[in-house]
Amino acid sequence: MLTGTDDRVLAAVNLHAVLGALPRLVELDAAAAAVLRTLDSDVTLTLAVRGGPRARYVFGPAGVRPGGRGGLGPRLLFASPRHLNAVMDGTAQPIPLAGPSGIRFLTKVFTPLTERLGAYLRPDPGSPAAPGSAEISTLLTLHVATTAITIVGNEDVSGRYSARHMPDGDLDIEVGDDLRYRVEVKDHRLRLDEDLAGPPRAALRFTDLGVAGDILAGRESALACVCDGRVAMRGFIPLVDNTNRILDRVGAYLGAQQS
Repeated sequence: MLTGTDDRVLAAVNLHAVLGALPRLVELDAAAAAVLRTLDSDVTLTLAVRGGPRARYVFGPAGVRPGGRGGLGPRLLFASPRHLNAVMDGTAQPIPLAGPSGIRFLTKVFTPLTERLGAYLRPDPGSPAAPGSAEISTLLTLHVATTAITIVGNEDVSGRYSARHMPDGDLDIEVGDDLRYRVEVKDHRLRLDEDLAGPPRAALRFTDLGVAGDILAGRESALACVCDGRVAMRGFIPLVDNTNRILDRVGAYLGAQQS
């Protein structure tokens, strides 16, 4: 069984799944939204890894969104995927390319937001939790994990092996009755689909947010939760089974990011 991680895949998880949770953070956390309101206009940040992935995020008073044009906005450069991963782990610094206004954005907006995101994704067990913070932490972790499923399924060696055994179709990841993510599988490639219309071909269902959080954080065994009914599967089982295998690999990458 493959247990190691690929630096390039981990860099993609960090850029697109972990930092990709910033839009959700400012929706859920009032303090993060307040940081954005200090901006007078949109700022496009480019993050580029030499020999690896890149991403752009647009920060504005109303929120954060992926994409946008490069233009003259600030950039953060990384010498390699391993360098990016070390930055995300707090053991290295990126290479900023920005003018005075860009440096102000990085220090006054981007850094406080990423620190707040990190506090939710890696809460300090010794610090008392603020009311509602556990729910926000779980919602953000779920968002990161579902995005990472598509990255690992498309880029990781073991993930691609599982994806090759997945037929075309939609798989829903459900939490209770109110929260749902849809993974589209087509030609053995995975992507998140915002269109939730119509029934999926298969579904993986957590009874509530607490169960999802316990499994994603490693406090509960997914198998044990399946056995006692806290996690249910329905539909075309090869879709669910191979998604579970990819989710195991996601755990390895998120664990590497947090180690």
